[in-house]
Amino acid sequence: MSLQSSLHFATFAISSSTLAFYLVCQPVLAATDIEHIEIEGKAAGAKSWSVTAEQLQNQIAATSDTAALLSRFAGVTVKQAGAVSGLPSIRGLADDRVRIQVDGMDQVAACPNHMNPPLSYLAPSAVGKIRVFAGVTPVSVGGDSIGGSIVSESLAPEFSATPKSSGALGGFYRSNNQARGTDVKLSHSAQKYFVQYSGNWSKGNNYHAAADFKTQSASGRPGHSIALDEVASTGFETQNHLLRLAHQQGADLLELQLGYQQMPYQGFANQRMDLLQNQQHRANLSWQRDTGFGQLKSRLYRENVEHQMDFGPDRQFWYGSLAVMGKACEPVRFHGDPAGTCAAGMPMNSESANSGFHFSGDVDLSRDSLLRLGTDWQQLKLDDYWTASGGAMGPGTFLNINQGERSRFAVFAEHELAINEDWLVQYGVRHERVERNAGPVSGYSTSSTAMGMQALQAAQFNQAERKLSDDNLDLSLVSRYQLTKQFEFELALAQKNRSANLYETYVWSGWAMAASMNNLVGDGNGYVGNLQLRPERARLLAASLNWHSLDQKQQLLVRPYITRVDNYIDAVAANSSWQAGQFNILRYQNQQAELKGVDLSLQTELAQNQNGRWQFSAIGSYLDARNTDTGAGLYQTPPLHGRLTLSHATGGWDNSLEWQLSKSKTRLSDIRGEQATPGYGIVALRLSHSWSQLRVDAGIENLFDTLYYLPQGGAYTAQGMTMSLNGIPFGIRMPGMGRSFYAGFNYSF
Repeated sequence: MSLQSSLHFATFAISSSTLAFYLVCQPVLAATDIEHIEIEGKAAGAKSWSVTAEQLQNQIAATSDTAALLSRFAGVTVKQAGAVSGLPSIRGLADDRVRIQVDGMDQVAACPNHMNPPLSYLAPSAVGKIRVFAGVTPVSVGGDSIGGSIVSESLAPEFSATPKSSGALGGFYRSNNQARGTDVKLSHSAQKYFVQYSGNWSKGNNYHAAADFKTQSASGRPGHSIALDEVASTGFETQNHLLRLAHQQGADLLELQLGYQQMPYQGFANQRMDLLQNQQHRANLSWQRDTGFGQLKSRLYRENVEHQMDFGPDRQFWYGSLAVMGKACEPVRFHGDPAGTCAAGMPMNSESANSGFHFSGDVDLSRDSLLRLGTDWQQLKLDDYWTASGGAMGPGTFLNINQGERSRFAVFAEHELAINEDWLVQYGVRHERVERNAGPVSGYSTSSTAMGMQALQAAQFNQAERKLSDDNLDLSLVSRYQLTKQFEFELALAQKNRSANLYETYVWSGWAMAASMNNLVGDGNGYVGNLQLRPERARLLAASLNWHSLDQKQQLLVRPYITRVDNYIDAVAANSSWQAGQFNILRYQNQQAELKGVDLSLQTELAQNQNGRWQFSAIGSYLDARNTDTGAGLYQTPPLHGRLTLSHATGGWDNSLEWQLSKSKTRLSDIRGEQATPGYGIVALRLSHSWSQLRVDAGIENLFDTLYYLPQGGAYTAQGMTMSLNGIPFGIRMPGMGRSFYAGFNYSF
């Protein structure tokens, strides 16, 4: 038996023995408060999973991706994207199918590859509290989504009778990709005023897998090779700043947030481009009043994003007949030049303005009855354009989406009622009007001889009806019954809707080069939009059985569900050249889908004695997700997976051993060329010690340096001639990170 196999066996034996010890000896174990992920819900409302910044402390030094923090929730996984741009997936539904709010703002990815999703603007150290509503969500926090909702909130402003100042300073380092970063928070409070600045910076290089996972080292740039275990295009650098100003006057609370992000680079190993600049400015104004009949809330926000992409350092940059073997050439020459062609990369730009307004009121009809009424409005304006760079990219500017606009206006009503002390219900209705439009487009060239039939396809798009609208009706019903002091049962029904986003609708060119730059899922294929897309309509049935011991120290939660989606936006071949075993051009198309599964969560205390407190937790999820029109799997849905955690606390120490498990992924999306991944198990060790003002964290990710592949990682397209649809190898899977040591600290003053 190899050393690594021996270590795996030892870990399994320890975990099994610990669990067996608990099952046999539980009656004699002492019990104290157990740390756990809180399950909460207002009155009869659909319950959410909730985790606070304090509970996330032992993971902040281990990742720069806020989305990765959500993997501790059963049913939530993360689709691999950039180092800080993971896409949370709830029960197999991700990206725009999940409503994500950051301090009440509905932020929207504004990029043809969705490189800047909402959580990419929030560093792990900036999280105050995150709530996850899986599947059936109250209509007050749902809308324009079918997978669920994620609500991230800063800690509430703190006011003090006498002026008080405080602060915190933190930092981290991770060995595998030499990632490092710092964060700072400074606050000042008085009786009526609160001001706070928080900022963070982080940077990292490409990460390495545990072993060689590819056969080519060429980057496409002369003199630059990439090790066979190095995952190219995974480096990053980012900084975020937030200024909060709050004023409290009697029952009124007014808060203004001003945010800024500067991201000079983020590589994307499963896309054909890299992010070379992303600047975001945002303003977020909120007002809240507590009244004699309930509470009133309003919010007004604005977000502006300037986003740029091109080929990063691990991809071929120079193209054309004069760029032999990727060598630099000059001057830039366009298609048709008798002297040849020379293209300097492929700059892609998008500019967006996202505005929104929210108003709601909670009305206490009686001690047991609450009525919630509200309205939401949001408008996204987007321009996506690619300037000339040489070769077939010119002489003009390619208008990918011109004057794109997506507006939605919603009204909702929600009633929560305690029928008796054991039976609670919540029901709600939400109507949403979604309107989309885009201006006329043009390719790099208006000539009839331009590559990819740009002129013809642009003319066809411009002649089509582009002003579209949908009326969507969301319904939800949740009933919860306390069967005994230890058992609680919940049954939930819902109808939820999502209208297509701007990229699914208005991307118009079937030219392989242009289409391959439009990809929201990281599968290496190219995509063409569809003006005929109908809204996705999901009908959900979910249940949950919650058991806890009388002393609340043990808890088991079982949550089965089924979701059927009419008009699910999947993909079909865009032309007759589709072939298996290569990258292809696909078109978005409405089809039918079904997702069914079960999520399990277990939390328990093993012992409390002179050696400290020992706890065990486990989560597991099974999902069967398929396109019922074709019988194939839905792309990037997770296989059976779980996480076992053994934790120990004594004095200032707080330590844990985690075992993350995944079954092989074999149900695949054939049309997208999805690759199977083998099952795996990886172990993480986390150690921390806290003093009155200082906390130090250390740990090892992937303790046994296991080579594994990410079931939701997409296709590896990180190096080489990525502008050419099949100029790079097909079928390379995205590997996970190899062993990595990390350390971090946080000092409060």
